[in-house]
Amino acid sequence: MSDEHPPEQASVAELSVANSSAWRDFLLSLPQPVLVFSAVFAVASIQIYNWFDADLFTALMIVLPLPLVLIAERIWTKRQDWVLTPKEFAEDVFWLAGAVFIWYPFYTDFYQTPISEGFKAVRDTLPLGFNIEPTSVLGLVFAAIMVRTLIEFIYYWLHRVQHSSLFWWRIHATHHHITKMGAARADRGHPLEFLALFVGSPIILAIMGASDKVIAVSGAFTLFSAYLTHANLPLKSGIYGWFFTTAEQHHLHHSHDFASSNTNFGCVIIIWDRIFGTYSGRTDVEKIGAGSGKALSILDQYKIAFVSNRKLTKY
Repeated sequence: MSDEHPPEQASVAELSVANSSAWRDFLLSLPQPVLVFSAVFAVASIQIYNWFDADLFTALMIVLPLPLVLIAERIWTKRQDWVLTPKEFAEDVFWLAGAVFIWYPFYTDFYQTPISEGFKAVRDTLPLGFNIEPTSVLGLVFAAIMVRTLIEFIYYWLHRVQHSSLFWWRIHATHHHITKMGAARADRGHPLEFLALFVGSPIILAIMGASDKVIAVSGAFTLFSAYLTHANLPLKSGIYGWFFTTAEQHHLHHSHDFASSNTNFGCVIIIWDRIFGTYSGRTDVEKIGAGSGKALSILDQYKIAFVSNRKLTKY
């Protein structure tokens, strides 16, 4: 008689395991949106109420997340084979320094660049009749997400072209020739790529007439999100992943598998992938990298944009 109900017992056990897994996935989907929106609302609150130096606080909220995420990667690691060696970490510091000291200054002073000035002139010829200058915390957060979504529409198509054209792939390949995921690697990019992929920000911000406060909140939102989507953390997508890009989704984009790397192009916003058919909900990533799948020297990563097609295919 004791053998009459094994199937029922097995189904109960399987249901229990499934429920436990669902709860675990739900809990792992919370850290990214909680951290991102906590930072965003903090920056928005300071910008609106000016409790103390708003620009200083915004700068801290843009810079502080990276070391915090780097520490989290050591404590709460997704994959041990992605843990960086001291040499690899030093290389990431080199690329990060290049981004901070060479390219970010080009977009400082709230994106007052020749690009933005040109599109402000375009805006002046259009009958838009509005500026995005919210005066409440909630309005500021909503405006920052809205302008970032529009910026990512341009980013999405530029990024997608880079994956479909060998000519444009040259300046993007550096970012994909990483063999481990890590927060500091969000800034791994060829100098020419900064000029290409960042062009959407001054265009949208200028045309929409975004205030300095909107730009500050959008900047904090973008950088914190980018660090987390590249981080070696066991984060899940959840509801947040329906509209915003998650670590789980972006890890797949960095897969060495060619088909997988041609999905999930959004850096911060994933909705454009869903709309235009390039979204993938797969979560299995066996290997990270591109081409040969081997890590390249810093020199090769700079040279990759200028080599012949034949040599490019061998990297």
